[in-house]
Amino acid sequence: MKFEIVTIFPDFFSGPLDYGIVRRAREAAFIEIKIHDLRAFTSDRHKTVDDRPFGGGEGMVLKPEPLFECVESLKLAPREQRLAGEAKETVVLLSPQGRMFTQAVAEEMAALERIVLICGRYEGVDERVAESLADQEISIGDYVLSGGELGAAVMIDTITRLVPGTLGNAASARQESFSGASFSNPQKPGVDGPDSTCGSGGLLDYPHYTRPAEFRGMAVPEVLIGGNHEQIRKWRRGKALEKTLRNRPDLLDRQPLSEEDKKLLAGIGKKKIGLE
Repeated sequence: MKFEIVTIFPDFFSGPLDYGIVRRAREAAFIEIKIHDLRAFTSDRHKTVDDRPFGGGEGMVLKPEPLFECVESLKLAPREQRLAGEAKETVVLLSPQGRMFTQAVAEEMAALERIVLICGRYEGVDERVAESLADQEISIGDYVLSGGELGAAVMIDTITRLVPGTLGNAASARQESFSGASFSNPQKPGVDGPDSTCGSGGLLDYPHYTRPAEFRGMAVPEVLIGGNHEQIRKWRRGKALEKTLRNRPDLLDRQPLSEEDKKLLAGIGKKKIGLE
């Protein structure tokens, strides 16, 4: 997997991408990250990358010329092929107007071989970049950042975790919140759904506990110590449903729920989770 970042602040990435899983993935050559300074693609002595928008308005807008020259210098497959899915490449414009970046989008992008991330700045980017250069616009949330650099770092971290080999234990990515994949339950062969250790099934993650078994009067739930894997699985699934219902009930509308899930939800009760 190769990431190409287009930015006017290349030094920004000297920190966020040099730690943890992303650093280890780079060192192991699972991913490659190249940073392109947009000012290197300007033609005037002031290295101008922005200008005032036609029609007036507050602030400055990134100009199209340096952005087109930078991306075109990367020798990508033709845009028509990228849009048709005939090339495992994409050009992403980080923008508040883009579609929301979710775990599902990250999983989709993890199947690619090359991702170009254009970091917007100021009041926006010339619309011709979105219309004729980028393949898609992506937003990491319903809020406005000063630029796309933070969004690019978030996307790289999220996608990198899904690249085979980067986590060491492939099951780690399956267990996390928002993972929409369905996995076979080893306790019940042939039954789809999260098992006792893996797979959130698109819900928030279940609670985790470690040693000591009791800390300041707070004990680890007995079911987790008993060793009954089927009971552990049901408890974890119930807690994931409970937490999702309390904090993100919208996620329940997006996921197919099994009959067991429906029974667990019915048993949770709104009073128990503070909804009444």
